[in-house]
Amino acid sequence: MKATGIVQKIFADDLDGNKHQRFTLRLKNNKTVLVIHNIDLAPRIANLHVGDKVEFMGVYQWNKLGGMVHWTHHDPHGKHPSGWIKHHEKLYQ
Repeated sequence: MKATGIVQKIFADDLDGNKHQRFTLRLKNNKTVLVIHNIDLAPRIANLHVGDKVEFMGVYQWNKLGGMVHWTHHDPHGKHPSGWIKHHEKLYQ
């Protein structure tokens, strides 16, 4: 899934196992998705704030709360398409 959204809420990092930065985005279709960005494999998004515009490429996984996006980073094993996040013209992958 490749899309653009506006940050709605920022959650504390998930530090259990692989570390993830987590936030929700409101998409152009007015739906929200939870972004789960692996910060063990990609840099943490600096200075992320509610209201910021974020572009991303990742894997969308549906759930009853609206869904989530993960794989917003490179695959160190080269078996999965690489994703990314773009914030303030900086690419995080």
